[in-house]
Amino acid sequence: MDKLKEKIATMPDAPGVYSMKDKTGQVIYIGKAKSLKKRVQSYLGRGLSSKTVALMSNVYDIEYQLCQNESLALLLEASLVHKYKPKYNVSLRDDKSFPVVKITNEEFPAIYITRKRIADGSRYFGPYTNAKLLKVALKIIRRNFPYRSCKKLPQKACIYYRLKLSPAPCISKISKENYAKTIENICLILEGKTGALIKKLSQEMNLKSKEQKFEEAAKIRDQIEALSAMAQSSSRFSRKDESRTFLLRSVSCSRKVRDELEDLKNLLPLKKLPQRIEAFDISDISGKEATGSMVSFYKGLPDKNNYRRFRIKTVQTIDDYKMLAEVVKRRYSGSLKEELALPDLILIDGGKSHLSVANKELEKLGSKIPLVSIAKERENIYIKDRINPIRLDSDIPALNLLRRIRDEAHRFALAYHHILRRKKTLGK
Repeated sequence: MDKLKEKIATMPDAPGVYSMKDKTGQVIYIGKAKSLKKRVQSYLGRGLSSKTVALMSNVYDIEYQLCQNESLALLLEASLVHKYKPKYNVSLRDDKSFPVVKITNEEFPAIYITRKRIADGSRYFGPYTNAKLLKVALKIIRRNFPYRSCKKLPQKACIYYRLKLSPAPCISKISKENYAKTIENICLILEGKTGALIKKLSQEMNLKSKEQKFEEAAKIRDQIEALSAMAQSSSRFSRKDESRTFLLRSVSCSRKVRDELEDLKNLLPLKKLPQRIEAFDISDISGKEATGSMVSFYKGLPDKNNYRRFRIKTVQTIDDYKMLAEVVKRRYSGSLKEELALPDLILIDGGKSHLSVANKELEKLGSKIPLVSIAKERENIYIKDRINPIRLDSDIPALNLLRRIRDEAHRFALAYHHILRRKKTLGK
């Protein structure tokens, strides 16, 4: 038990799935958690139920796999329970009231959540323990692999087509063959085979490039980047798995980016390498159609599937600080907090005052994510609890990385601002 406690103490405070094994190495329980460390440590507390006491008396080892967020951990948990059929996951395997994902048996299958299994040839995945998290997980998948969700195929395209969340098979915007490929890819994700899917898509991308079908190759590349971000985990389930090895290679950063990240870690200083960095900017030209943007960089590269736009709702005057506070609050609370993994570092486009505003908002939310800001004029870098800014030579790797991320946040905010102003001017 002492060795088990030591192992639990080293587990990360991050979303993921844990696997409990008995002395023979057999998996006897699988669970998900928003914080692996806190959840697993709770099994060592007092006042445990008789079932939990019985479980822990048989646990000899615990392994885990990190996930981008709790929603994706939910999918992984269900796929592993289906694979291993652990003794103590009886309720999840047998309870018919839990939600499942249904993929209908049609020419253009629909995908939606249900609580009923019908012998109609449809495919079912699950069950899942949390309907809310399941909806978020499907939203993440759908942004990268659009699918039909209507129970009856309409005769005209719906709003999901305009939002690029459906390929509109109802008006023949996609072939039966290509739609079937999308469904196959989604099934691999739901089965927890993301690494195998990345390998498959990479082969398709290389083929499209050789055929000079560059637009199609670029689309597949974006799907691979999204999948890589979704599966950004260190796994102890499958270290010998070739697909896992391929995945780690596919998302590994270049030596240059690695140097930038290391330099930034030492400069601030940070406890760990800032692999995911989120940056914010506000665009409010003339105080009209004010917007905020958040860009996300993973291992020094843009992760565009995790970009977010914010139309300012609570501030009516020209006040960058209040607008920034609104955007930070909306990102790190509510549904976005559940949907997106938390970053290792937050970057604010602005000076010391902007940093202070963002920091106050994070403190209200109980967040301890490291925070830094960079001012445009002299590229001064401000960090919490330091009076004077950090000034760096223009060729310093850390500064190059921060400027690159800051400039992308500014570009993204300005682009959305222009869209809103154009819509207002043209009335559409």
